[in-house]
Parts: sequence; structure tokens; C-alpha cells
Amino acid sequence: MKIKRVEHVAIAVRNMTQVMRMFQDTFGLALEYEEDFPKTQTKIAMYPVGQTYLELLQGGPSSKTAEWIAEKGESLYHICFEVDDIDGALAELKAKGVALLDEQPRTGHGGSRIAFIDPRSTANILIELAEIPAH
Repeated sequence: MKIKRVEHVAIAVRNMTQVMRMFQDTFGLALEYEEDFPKTQTKIAMYPVGQTYLELLQGGPSSKTAEWIAEKGESLYHICFEVDDIDGALAELKAKGVALLDEQPRTGHGGSRIAFIDPRSTANILIELAEIPAH
């Protein structure tokens, strides 16, 4: 598996509008896009910083993001690595005995193919893999 870069660092937030304003007013970051995922009750906002993004996540009441915030508070949520071939990456990790939360890729931000690794296999760090579509 070839990791190309840290694609994004996700931050779980209670109030997306408030944190977006802080990113823009305090740090001068420019919003690239927002996206809504009704199936997982999650909204995201993506801020490019160099070759990486900061991703804000706000979840609905019964979402994984809301559970996270209830347990840990607003905080870093996960790290996403961009890979060339997510199917190959998942097969390689599975062969190494790494537990996966997603055995098969699913559709993620910006039309990417994503999968999460079980934090029990990664020092309790939630790691996402993403194969970004060519533009």
C-alpha cells in the first residue's frame, strides 16, 4: 500500500457555523466546499491547508460524531490517508491481520471511495483511507 499524503484531519464539532467562522476569521482559511451525508447524519466542511484539508464534522443526534462528542468532547476525530488503490490497501491490511470497520469501500467526501480501519488495530486512532477520483 502506498500512502500518498495525509488527505485530511477530521475534527468533531458541536456547532459547525461557529467553528467555520473561527477558521475563516481567526486563521483566514477559505472554505472549499460543504457536503451533507443524510445516511450517516453528518455534515462536513472542507478547508484546504497546503496539500491537506481540515475537515469539520457535525453529526445529528444519533450519529457516530455525536456519540464521539458525548464521550470525548469536541476534538480531533480521525486522520485520513490518501491511497492509490483502496481495494488493494484493504486486501493488504486484511492479510496483515488488521481489523477493518469497512471490509468494502463506500462513497465518501467529494465522491471518493473510503474505508475505516478499526481503532483496535491502530493504537486507538481512527484512520480513514480514501481513494480520490481523478478530476
